[in-house]
This record gives sequence, C-alpha cells and structure tokens, in this order.
Amino acid sequence: MKSQMASPVFSDVIAALIAVVNSRFPSIGDLLLRRLVLQIRRAYDRNDKPLLLAVVKFLAHLVNQRVSGETIALELLQMLLGEPTGDTVEVAVAFVKECGATLHEVSPRAFNVIFDIFRGILHEGRDLEYRCQCLIESLVTLRRSNFEGHPAIRPQLDILADDSEQVTHEMSLFDEIDPETSLDVFKPDPEFLQNESKYEQLKRKILGEEVTNEQDEEEEEDEEEEEGTVIQDHTGTDLVNLRRTIYLTIMSSLNFEEAGHKLVQIRLEAGQEMELCDMILGCCTEERTYRSFYGHLAHRFCLRSKTYGECFENLFVQQYASVHRLDTNKLRNVAMFFAHLLATDALPWHALAYVRLTEEDTTSSSRIFVKILFQELSDQLGIRALNEKLQDPTMDKYLESIFPKDHPKNTRFSINFFTSIGLGGITEKLRHFLAKRQRPDTDPRDSRDETPSRRRIAC
Repeated sequence: MKSQMASPVFSDVIAALIAVVNSRFPSIGDLLLRRLVLQIRRAYDRNDKPLLLAVVKFLAHLVNQRVSGETIALELLQMLLGEPTGDTVEVAVAFVKECGATLHEVSPRAFNVIFDIFRGILHEGRDLEYRCQCLIESLVTLRRSNFEGHPAIRPQLDILADDSEQVTHEMSLFDEIDPETSLDVFKPDPEFLQNESKYEQLKRKILGEEVTNEQDEEEEEDEEEEEGTVIQDHTGTDLVNLRRTIYLTIMSSLNFEEAGHKLVQIRLEAGQEMELCDMILGCCTEERTYRSFYGHLAHRFCLRSKTYGECFENLFVQQYASVHRLDTNKLRNVAMFFAHLLATDALPWHALAYVRLTEEDTTSSSRIFVKILFQELSDQLGIRALNEKLQDPTMDKYLESIFPKDHPKNTRFSINFFTSIGLGGITEKLRHFLAKRQRPDTDPRDSRDETPSRRRIAC
C-alpha cells in the first residue's frame, strides 16, 4: 500500500500483482482490502483529497482484477455523491474513469443509477465549480464511447489465464473491520523450516520454476565442479563493481550511521580496505561544499579497525604529495576532511610529520592546504586546546617539520605563515626559541676587552 500511494501511476501493475498473490493466498487479498477500506474512510473523514484519489484508484483496479466485488465500488460512489462537493465529485469522476468499464459490464442497472446522479448534479448546478461541471460532461462523453482508452485491464496485465483461479472478496464499505495490526509485529515461527519448504514449493509453482529431481542433481554436480575450480579475474571488473557498490551505498544513505551499517555488510577481501577509504574520500571531494557526513563516516571506520586508520594515514600522505593537482574546491574538502579526523583523534597526529613547512618545500597549493587544515582544527578544538596539543612534549619530534628549528630562515617562515592566517598564538614556543637563539651569550665590548689580555697572557 505504501508503494502504491507513493506511485499511484502504477496502481494497475500493483493490482495485477495482488491478483496473482490473492489467487494463491486469499487471506492476503482479504487483509489488504480491509486495510484499504479503512484508509478510504480515514482519508474521507479528514478531507484529504490527494490521499483519497490515490486509494480509490487502487480500489478501482482491484475491482477490475476481480479481487474485490462491485458492491464496495457502488457504495463508495454513493458516499461520495450523497452530499456532493467539488472535491468529492472530482474523486468520483476519477474513480469511474478507472473502473467504469467493469461496473458497466457486471452491474449495468446500478451503473445507470450512478450516472443519473451525475446528471442530476450537473443539471441542478449545486454551486459547483465550472471545472467540476466539465469533469462530469467529459465522463458522460467517455461513457458514450464505451470507455475508449480506459480498458478495465490492459492486455499486458491480464496475467491470470483462468478466471476461476481468482478469489473475489465481497465486503461493505460500512462494515466493522478489524485491520489485524498484530500481524505487523514479528513473531518467531516454531515450525519455520517446514513452512519455509512449503513456501519454496509454492513459489516455484506460481513462478513456473518447477524443477525435476534429475535437474536438481545435475545442478548440484555442476556446483560441486565449480567449487573445485578457482577463477581469478585479472580484468579489474570485480574492483569496478566494488567501487560502484560502495558509491551507490554512500549516496543512497540518509546519514553516516546508515552508510556505515550498510558498508560493513559489504564483503571485502584482504587488502580492499584501501578501496573503501579511497571511495569515502573520493565522494567527499566531489561535493560542492564539505559535509561532516564523510568525516563522521571515516571516523567510525577508524574506530572499528586499526587497518582503516592506517589506510587513511596513507591517503593523507598521498593527498598532500599530489595536492597541487586539486582544484580549490576539492583541496578545501580534503583539508577539512582530514582536519575532522585529526580533531577526533581518529587519525594519529604523527601523520603531520609528512608536512614540511618551509619556503622551499611548499607550494601555493600545499600552503593553502595547511592553512585550511589548521584553521579547521582551531574551529573544532579551540585555539587553547589546539595549542596545548601542539605544545605536548611527546609531539615535538612529529612537529619538527611544521615548526622547524634547523635554520632561522625556516623558523621565521613558519612564524610568519601562522601569524598571517590568524593562528600566531600557536607559535609562542617557536618565537621564544628564535629570540633565545638570536640573543648573544656575552656582551660584544667584553669580548673586545678580553681579547688583548688573552693575547698578553699567551705571550
């Protein structure tokens, strides 16, 4: 019912499927019809015209497929036209267009009464909109042409070969109906295996897939032979299919939790974890703006296994080495992605050891990357927490390349860089080091005075 309400255009197709199921499981057809009647009542009481149009269209095609008797269709028309309004007349016209050919065939007298009511509404006017009057006139014209262009059942959907197989349920629109909502709750079946085998046999019979014992034996032998043969694919087709599956799974997920749950279900061979991480980052770079969805998803996989953390660390090195090939939008997304992983400690901070911040070792692209990376870290952690993290003594050996102390020129470059991007506060330790290095150990005048005396002593 949800599928039909989502796509009322395919109501006749869904009704044809229900007709086949109802021929084998009448109880399912009966339950569906009861819930459909309750849905019609609910939509009518709430004056919900879009919903009412969808459900009456479904009922019309169930009447055409003889899943439901014509009584409920005539009662529905009587209810809609008892106190006609613009909405009820529109719904009634749409209903008759769908199942008018069937009603005219199975109950011509009652059908003539319904059209007498339509004519009375049209002649009396009853303050109806001009559009509703035109709808009734078009319906009368359609009846004169014997509903040409609106057949009861399309030839492609006339699936049942024998009409005697169909079970028609007679039901009134005004009966007390039990929707049996308890069936919506799963209950364990103590005889699951026996019932499952019966269902498989019945499914084969419905779908025409009855297989003889000999054919089953032959298939089992073929399967055993195939199991003994290992086929290796060197064309890369499996890898392409895997990447396609990962991409479609990510794009079809509403949030990172759903995406993570679905991606875990994918069977990965040893060494294919890198493909999953690469696809997560690839999808992130294709977005017009950065979405935290990808950062949370990568964080979840890093916490799941150490292997994924190593994969993302390798990706960080690869992306920084080829950052000059990225356009501005992709560069920003990549930097913010890895900043999220660093801020959540999903990516080890020693990965920053691969970044060497000097004038000779950086390009304009790599400097933009480092700028966005540290600005995003500052936004997520706060400047104080970031500074405490960077000042940790255990981090010194990993941050020597970003805060170089090998040459005053490189030290000044690092200080000036972070000051220009508004993060000069994290360079305090480096400023003290530079000032201490430039301060002379002794006063120059003392050294000049000491020199002659030393020479005299030497003499």
